[in-house]
Parts: sequence; C-alpha cells; structure tokens
Amino acid sequence: MTEPVTSGPAGWIPLPDVSEKLGVTISKVHQLIREGSLLAVRRDGIRVVPAELVANATVLKHLPGVLTLLHDAGYNDEEALGWLYEPDESLGGNAALALGGDRAREAKRRAQALGF
Repeated sequence: MTEPVTSGPAGWIPLPDVSEKLGVTISKVHQLIREGSLLAVRRDGIRVVPAELVANATVLKHLPGVLTLLHDAGYNDEEALGWLYEPDESLGGNAALALGGDRAREAKRRAQALGF
C-alpha cells in the first residue's frame, strides 16, 4: 500500500457535497468514481474528492481521460492523486490545476507518456 499524499489539494469535498455541487444523486457520484471519471480517496475514514477536480459544478473535462491513462499505467488512486498534485511549475503549479486551464492538453500528454 502506498503512502497517502500529505500535500496537494487546496481542499477536500465529501461525497454528499460533491453530489450537491454537481447537481446529481449520491448514487451518480459513486458511479462516476467506479467508472474512473472522478477520483475519491479516504481521508480520516471519509471518502473525499479534491476540490479542484469539481470546478464550476462539473467534473473537469479532461479528468476522466487522464485518470484512465494513469490507471492504465498502473497507478492506483493514491498514486494518481500524487501525480496530479506533484509540483510542476511548467504546468502552472501541478497537473490538477492544469486540467482546469489552458495547459490541460499538456498534462494529458504527460499522463499518456507514462504508459510507454
């Protein structure tokens, strides 16, 4: 088992709040997580989502594709979280922040390169 990421997201959103923010049922949030469209990890026994990943009442556009690439490269959820929040100034801070801006394609390209 890998060590949990200790730094990274600006905040954590519990799943019921994610449901409210996205305007979907909690069942749909669980489905998004199962499908790999959304990343949730346990913190203090509660499943939470990094706040940056659900911006403007939607899941970041490129997040599902990046999560698929990371999982295909052998990353588990904690490792994927670590990759998304690894400091990288060339991406404007880290890949998670890049996915919400104009560097999203570069972050996705880098995730794709992990599989090779």
